[in-house]
Amino acid sequence: MIKHLITTAGFLLLILIIISSFSLIGKKKRVLLYTKNGEGFVHKNIPNSIKVIKRICAENNIAVDASEDPSVFTEDNLNKYDALVFSNTNNEVFGTNDQRLAFQRYIQAGGAFVGIHSASGSEREWPWFWKMLGGKFKRHAPGQDFIVKVIDKNHPSTDFLPDKYRREKDECYYLNHLNPDIHVLLAADMTSVEDPKKGEYPFDIFGDYFPLCWFHEFDGGRQWYTALGHQIEHYDDPLFQKHILGGIKWAIDKKGKLDYSKATTKLIIK
Repeated sequence: MIKHLITTAGFLLLILIIISSFSLIGKKKRVLLYTKNGEGFVHKNIPNSIKVIKRICAENNIAVDASEDPSVFTEDNLNKYDALVFSNTNNEVFGTNDQRLAFQRYIQAGGAFVGIHSASGSEREWPWFWKMLGGKFKRHAPGQDFIVKVIDKNHPSTDFLPDKYRREKDECYYLNHLNPDIHVLLAADMTSVEDPKKGEYPFDIFGDYFPLCWFHEFDGGRQWYTALGHQIEHYDDPLFQKHILGGIKWAIDKKGKLDYSKATTKLIIK
């Protein structure tokens, strides 16, 4: 009788372990898709970017919560997310310093960030944010067709792209305050960009190229940014969708839970 009970208990324990293992394997990643814009220019592509990012994430077992409400930036709420995706946010995207601190602490605890297009124009008075993203928006060339050179194909956001990737009617973004630790993935071929102000900035800082997409790890978190994606229809382009999805997949491919013991309790301005 005792032997039978032990055998039964062992069998049930084995079943629980198997169920638990499958539960962990099948657990969905979850991202916050944030689209808040402060006062100033607002991109018309935002509704389509939300629709497309939700779809491509759903197809890859990634849950998406979309919001433009800065009140979602609390420590308790951000704990739910494997990454924060800022799609075409611009200007002041937080309402209070408490929200900024919640965002900062999330990154320092090991959280991930994905920035798309005008995300680099967000929080223009917050130097820590520029360093986290990798740079700060300065200006862009007139919308046009131009060539993008793939600098590094050893990344899920670029490994499928041709060596020279032609962008149609996109904006070549120029950032300043570039963080020197960014790992550049894509760069604009400046010989293909018509811009009467090129001589002012970026001039020849990077020769015939200017960084457009990169990743890095900053202040405890990991970040991926692409400057591409101005037009509404860009988000319907399968190559661009794979580019964004690759950035999101890289961002959420991190081990361990958020560790707030590594985060500061005060807002870092610079």
